[in-house]
Amino acid sequence: MPNSISQAINELKNAQKSSRGAAAYSRFINRPLGRVLAAVAHVSGLSPNQVTVVSGCVTFCGIAVLVLVSPSWWSSLLVSALLVLGYALDSADGQVARLQKRSSPEGEWLDHMVDALKMGSIHTAVLISWFRFSDLSTRWLIVPVIAQIVASVFFFGMILTDLLRRNFQLRNPEAELRRSNEAEAVNTLYSLAVLPADYGFLCLIFTTLWIQSLFVTIYTTITALTSVLFLLALGRWYRDVKSLK
Repeated sequence: MPNSISQAINELKNAQKSSRGAAAYSRFINRPLGRVLAAVAHVSGLSPNQVTVVSGCVTFCGIAVLVLVSPSWWSSLLVSALLVLGYALDSADGQVARLQKRSSPEGEWLDHMVDALKMGSIHTAVLISWFRFSDLSTRWLIVPVIAQIVASVFFFGMILTDLLRRNFQLRNPEAELRRSNEAEAVNTLYSLAVLPADYGFLCLIFTTLWIQSLFVTIYTTITALTSVLFLLALGRWYRDVKSLK
């Protein structure tokens, strides 16, 4: 087990999970950032579950600022920074588990529960912020409502599809291994194409929260593009699940 941050980072570089289907921010920025935080957490003696709890606390501090503080340049940067840090820590907990060889069902459960709470809150927080602090027409409030529905179902769909795939792998290890090897060649263009649905990218756009017209435009565009990507993903997931026989 590595005893220094540099040793931990080097070990993690050789033990990264598949980047299949990962969007550009999560793949190229969040995972490397999470790797550094995982190394620091490991050397500091934190367990994977403790990192998950810290991730959730940091994220919900950002959401609290979004809901409670009128948008300004400093609060916008603070919201974005807290969400970005929380997301990086979300990547770090699994990497700490791999370093310490402490993966567990309860750890995965805790990670998914924190993620579900986060995805079930972020767009509701935008809705509350717009209602409290903006001069937008109430018709605009439908945008974060749609974003919340899409994000929640998108997250559930990914988790459920992955669960069914893993169950299939347990029953048919050779067939699943063949499918995984074929899917491992991740296309950079695909990572960029699904960027609008990337939670990390959403975290970044909160830097523009204090410029109402700009934030509303970017947020609405992302919501529309994510909705399209969600509909496309539904068809792909259905075909994937249907093939698990």
